[in-house]
Amino acid sequence: MAKAEASIRIGTKLLRNRITFAPTVKFDFTDDSGKANERLVSHYVERARGGCGLICVEATAVTPGGRFCKTHMGLWNDEQMEGHKELTAGCHEHGAVVIIQLNHTGYTANPECGPAIGPSAMKRQGFRGEYTTIAMSISEIHEMQQAFVDAAVRAKKAGYDGVQLHGCHGYLMNQFMAPSANLREDEYGGSVENRARFCCEIIRRVRELCGNDFLISVRTSGYDNDLADAVAVAEEYVKAGCDYLQVSSGISSLESLPAFHDPRVSDIQSLGAYFHEHFAGRVPVSCVGGLTEPGQIRYLLENDYVDTVDVARAILADPDFANAVITGGEYVKCYGCKACQYGPFMPHTCPAERKRKK
Repeated sequence: MAKAEASIRIGTKLLRNRITFAPTVKFDFTDDSGKANERLVSHYVERARGGCGLICVEATAVTPGGRFCKTHMGLWNDEQMEGHKELTAGCHEHGAVVIIQLNHTGYTANPECGPAIGPSAMKRQGFRGEYTTIAMSISEIHEMQQAFVDAAVRAKKAGYDGVQLHGCHGYLMNQFMAPSANLREDEYGGSVENRARFCCEIIRRVRELCGNDFLISVRTSGYDNDLADAVAVAEEYVKAGCDYLQVSSGISSLESLPAFHDPRVSDIQSLGAYFHEHFAGRVPVSCVGGLTEPGQIRYLLENDYVDTVDVARAILADPDFANAVITGGEYVKCYGCKACQYGPFMPHTCPAERKRKK
């Protein structure tokens, strides 16, 4: 039963503790260039100084067309690497392992940035109203896979310890693995192995080019109307070479998820617990979801429900939250705003940050 302060080895990387900073997008920390600016660099370095064992830098687009908006960070060209070199050096200086999340929005692409592409053509409802997605050809799938691989190689050159492939929350990788979003009848659709293939081929190529010392995580969907299916897809990721499963929600709601035996564990947290039970001793597993109190974090770890915890709002509210969990020290609590003030298109007027700076 691990303590929050216990170190853990993930792949070849040794994390100083079990608290990780979850990827949280802040769209005004860059411009249309997609480059990391000083504000973004200092944001992450501050949280490395605050004691996080691992930091996952926010969703980063692998092509211009896969952005949430025009001010979404990218790693689709070499010119975008420079700010990341400063970020990784700063995080390493303060003892954190640092990886970066790579993403393409797929069906949910912003029409100002690119078309709504994905595994299949289907009608969908979104902020643009009803629209029809575009099914990718085999050659387009391979080009997209190469974009992920190229971004991972750039991440390594920029000093990152690894990458996290964004396979949940309804984006492109999640769309390939989810039966409701993937209606293909070729080698990229149908069976579990086929639906996992898009991501697995990326994992294998990244491993080949970046080596065994490069951490490969998948932030995977823990549930898309079928828990067993989500676990089976993750099995394919692990067989392909994934070092770390960071489990979150997928496309479907969690209303039909089987109730977890411990009422102190929320539905979304229980996804990590289910995966941890299945993958125990093979790859570390994390959970996420509303972890804003030290007691919650200690409970999940000390009851062996997960190997690590992904914390977002609490670390946004106070960069020293991880240290506070470990030492029992004071911290500024997250106010639990209905819409997080650090969230997309928000003004970043976090009340906890204002309190800290008084």
